[in-house]
Amino acid sequence: MSSNPSFDDDNPEWTEADFARAKPAHDVLPEEVLKSFPKTRGVQRLPKKIPVSIRLSPEVIERFKAQGPGWQTRIDEILKKAVGL
Repeated sequence: MSSNPSFDDDNPEWTEADFARAKPAHDVLPEEVLKSFPKTRGVQRLPKKIPVSIRLSPEVIERFKAQGPGWQTRIDEILKKAVGL
């Protein structure tokens, strides 16, 4: 893990060089792969979750991420229990 608390090892910020090297999906993926992806997300199940930005301590994030995929869902479940939902 980086010593910078705002850095996300799973999703680092792109540099100008990264953007310069980037190519559109239709230039790098075979046609059969592109056809397998829908053009839109489709109808979403209700209720929808609302995207928010929240600042949490690095220790909390590290603990949840260490438990593997689904860490954001686990945080949501704990918060719902904490507020009595």
